[in-house]
Amino acid sequence: MRMKMRKSVGVLMALAGGWILLAGWTASAQNLSQAAYRHAFESKTRKAALSATALSQSSPRHSFDVLSYTLNLNVYKCFVTPYPHSYSATDVIRFMADSTLSTLQLHAVNSSLVVDSVAGRSFSHSGDILTINLGGVYNPGDTGSVVISYHHNDVADGAFYVSSGMVFTDCEPEGARKWFPCWDRPADKATLDLTAKVPNGVKLGSNGRLVSAVLSGDTILYHWASRDPIATYLMVMTGKVGYNLDQEYWKTLANPNDSIPVVFYWNAGEDTASLHDIERNVPQMATYYSTLFGEYPFEKIGMATIAPGAGFIWGGMENQTLISVEPNSWDEYLIAHEFAHHWFGDMISPGTWADVWLNEAFATYCEALWDEHRLGEAAYHFDIVNDAAVYLSQNPGWPIYNPQWAVATPNVNTMFNDAITYEKGACVLHMLRYTLGDSTFFSCLKAYTTDTAEFRLKNVVTADFFQKISSAAGQDLSWFFNEWILQPNHPVYHNLIVIDSAGRQVDVTFRQSQANASFFTMPVELKVSFASSPDSTIRVLNNANGQKVSFTFADYPRKVVFDPNDNIPLKVDSTTVSGVPPLKLASPYTFSLGQNYPNPFNPSTTVKFSVAEARHVSLRIYDILGRPVATLVDRAMIPGEYTAVWDGAAASSGVYFYRLEAGEFTQTKKLMLVK
Repeated sequence: MRMKMRKSVGVLMALAGGWILLAGWTASAQNLSQAAYRHAFESKTRKAALSATALSQSSPRHSFDVLSYTLNLNVYKCFVTPYPHSYSATDVIRFMADSTLSTLQLHAVNSSLVVDSVAGRSFSHSGDILTINLGGVYNPGDTGSVVISYHHNDVADGAFYVSSGMVFTDCEPEGARKWFPCWDRPADKATLDLTAKVPNGVKLGSNGRLVSAVLSGDTILYHWASRDPIATYLMVMTGKVGYNLDQEYWKTLANPNDSIPVVFYWNAGEDTASLHDIERNVPQMATYYSTLFGEYPFEKIGMATIAPGAGFIWGGMENQTLISVEPNSWDEYLIAHEFAHHWFGDMISPGTWADVWLNEAFATYCEALWDEHRLGEAAYHFDIVNDAAVYLSQNPGWPIYNPQWAVATPNVNTMFNDAITYEKGACVLHMLRYTLGDSTFFSCLKAYTTDTAEFRLKNVVTADFFQKISSAAGQDLSWFFNEWILQPNHPVYHNLIVIDSAGRQVDVTFRQSQANASFFTMPVELKVSFASSPDSTIRVLNNANGQKVSFTFADYPRKVVFDPNDNIPLKVDSTTVSGVPPLKLASPYTFSLGQNYPNPFNPSTTVKFSVAEARHVSLRIYDILGRPVATLVDRAMIPGEYTAVWDGAAASSGVYFYRLEAGEFTQTKKLMLVK
């Protein structure tokens, strides 16, 4: 999730070998055929058999594990004026007992859902909990199922949305329990099989693949099924009268001869230029993220913009294989964020809501990675510095990981606090990359995301993530995670740097003064500039408050900068530099500007000049009216002799002047171009 800031019957089924029309189509039904052809599809991989979803080592266990939800919803009237929120439905839940079990307790919000019956079972429904008497004892490993008939009240509940021909769901963190009975905790992932009855003219999407679209009179039955388990907060249904739909394909990395569909539902009146840019970018994102984090794990890539005024309050929501996007917002970095969730949040889901940072920090960091991939390192660092600025200006003072959230789900403004869950989390991942180095960092992430035994298509809790990254890195990183994830706030540096130019020595004392967090151990960098040598960057592990380090150099130090590349962006820094002023050292060079050669010339000539001290130097060509014609040099230079060449091929014949400026030194000479 990214918050806003920043009459005859026909069935069209997609089979592995192509499209099969199972019944005759009338002319009116042919319209559905054409539309369905564009967006009905089925994975070439057979649906996996139902089985219990394994959890990571420390993920919370429950008395039962839901294996599958089969929903059959009649939402026809929701698309027709006066657009009620009411509908009838059945929910078949298949489960496996994880303990001795005689009752099944499910989440079902009383104000939204009315349970009409549970086939063959007695039940009670109060306090938003549906309790079903199973009529016997289930032992660990036993499987069973319940069939629940229910209806949704005509109420707006912030999970099931209806608006002028549009119906959609939005569930994070605990909205699924408002539109179907379920065990609504992120650790309990299950497959979803959803059939929805809607009016002809509606396009409706959900998780997984479209198994069939059945037209009967003025009614369409859409049947969607997921191959892969889904956390309940990522289960979705999105439909609209008159939806536009585009379809692309992405060639998988494992088999370039195979591909999966990439579908885009969109509203009339949207910015189609931005949409088409996203349609071109998403397959590239799929390839890039797959390279970094393992093959895209699901059977389709889907995105749908919600209609204006329909009530969607977020920038986007990463529903598994069908991302919801705010109206007319095909923004590249919003999509980069939400799509990254298909690895971080969808493929590897949080074990509890205390672990939500593993969703949002990674998705936010992937925005910066996408910038780095497309635009280079400077764009990446710009993103990270901006993330840090948001955190430093809005920090509410709590840690990224809050264990109490695992027990009591906080309100969304707290859980999805932009400064902490998103921006600080992304900066922490940047600092982990800085600490480990690129090669180790990315190999650790890939080891995490491709771990099929523990994490891939399963859940993760923060402790397991810490352990996995430390193991993959071959070092104990508990110090890093303890200070940046488990404690609040950030270091406040008051460093002292003393430069002794005469002795060619630098003494650095690292001091932290934050009163609301313990000491932050970090590798820190110092950039040292010299009288005549190139700059040098030194890396030191600062692991104690008041730690002092000293360096002696072959050249005379002139300047020292703490953390010059802002690789510790989550900090406040007021470093003091003092000591003996830099010496004016004798130099074998003088400031001088030689006569160009050849002169006259055509078309190029060479200018020699020398620099006595480290200075910013400019060498420019001017015409006889004093207008600049060319810049040959404009940069910092150390003492030495240099040459520069002017190619006057594009200039007219005549007299020109060239001027050297270096600090207070200025000298001008004349040259002549003859053609």
